[in-house]
Amino acid sequence: MSRSFKIELPKIPSDLEKANFQDIYYDEEPYLSNCIITDTAIDNDIVEKLVVSKVVFKNAKFIDVSFSKIDLTDVIFENCDLSNSNLCEGIIHRVNFRNCKLLGLNFSEANLGNVSFENCIANLCNFSETRFKQVIFDNSTLQGANFYDCLLNKVKFNESDINDADFSQTSLNGIDISTCHFERLNVSPESLNGCEVSTEQAIGFASLLGLKVKSIN
Repeated sequence: MSRSFKIELPKIPSDLEKANFQDIYYDEEPYLSNCIITDTAIDNDIVEKLVVSKVVFKNAKFIDVSFSKIDLTDVIFENCDLSNSNLCEGIIHRVNFRNCKLLGLNFSEANLGNVSFENCIANLCNFSETRFKQVIFDNSTLQGANFYDCLLNKVKFNESDINDADFSQTSLNGIDISTCHFERLNVSPESLNGCEVSTEQAIGFASLLGLKVKSIN
């Protein structure tokens, strides 16, 4: 049976003020709070240990930007592009990615709690050694994404493309991938124990166990 759960949504005030992302460069400790940032574009930069709280990003582009050890709490990214950027070792809590381009984004060794990815393109994302708790991937593309050695606690993959994703050393026990599309996955038989799959997917996985499925007329 699927493990039903709800995630906590970002707690965003209704009276956010407009702000410029570039303002962080004037602070000794980079910090953004209670604001909305639109149509900004940053590339090939390094911003370490940035703290972001109660912020909405719209139509923002952060390309090849290093945000290592970022702290995101109560944040929405809408129609944003974070391709090839780095959020490794980040703390990401109550964050919503909507209609975002996240190609090759690095989440390695991060902690994700109450995070949703809606209609996102996240091919080749690196989630290796990341801890997930109450995370939803909804109608998103995760081709070739790396989930190596992850801890998945209450994670949903709804109507998403996970073709060629790598789940090596990651248990899929209690994870429902029955509505997902894929032709190939990098996963061991042991990791599949307790995973929820469709009938068609089960036939495909049978080959991992050395089984030959015969149709009976």
